[in-house]
Amino acid sequence: MIKNQKYIFLYALIATLIVFNVGIFMGYLMETSRVDKINDLALKVELQLLDQTAQRDAMKLLDLDCELLIEGNIKFGDKIFEQALEIEKYEKANQINEEITFQHKRFDLLRTLFWMNSVEIKQKCKSDYHNIIYFYDYDNPSIEQNSKQRFFSNLLGEVKELQGNNIMLIPLAADNDISSINLLLKQYNITELPTILIDEKVKLTEINSISEVEKYLD
Repeated sequence: MIKNQKYIFLYALIATLIVFNVGIFMGYLMETSRVDKINDLALKVELQLLDQTAQRDAMKLLDLDCELLIEGNIKFGDKIFEQALEIEKYEKANQINEEITFQHKRFDLLRTLFWMNSVEIKQKCKSDYHNIIYFYDYDNPSIEQNSKQRFFSNLLGEVKELQGNNIMLIPLAADNDISSINLLLKQYNITELPTILIDEKVKLTEINSISEVEKYLD
């Protein structure tokens, strides 16, 4: 009887170890899969941004139709917004690690390039769309800051749904130590997070309603 109990205990221990290790392995595979998906999104954005930049440069050389350039920029802006939501979904499902942080920096750089591209197209083509840049704390927001950022993010999402092509909504992490973003933070004197920057002029650090944003979009 004692011998049988020892065997039962041993079998249970082995089964537990197998299940535990299989669980860890499956978790690793899922995390790797999500990172790969984020990487695929980044590659697509890079290609789209190169295409958009080429169009902008062609406009300078060949005097291309501004209407087509603005239309392309608006479509790309919508993709940037949709992909930001998708990346956020993957990040919530993953534990933040060095690979996730690296990919996030990569996206922030691409979004920054899109922002600069969008500013130039707007100026040259005298377009009336609005750039809304949402700077937030990515790495280690406080509980209060995290709550405020969720509110800002949801509210800006509603503004985007209402305004559609009228705005380019670009979220940027302001604490990932990216030199180009640090220079822009200094240029626009952004010292508090989260901050909403509208058309490179208006800074909002406190908002309670959609109307407080929309009044700058007329």
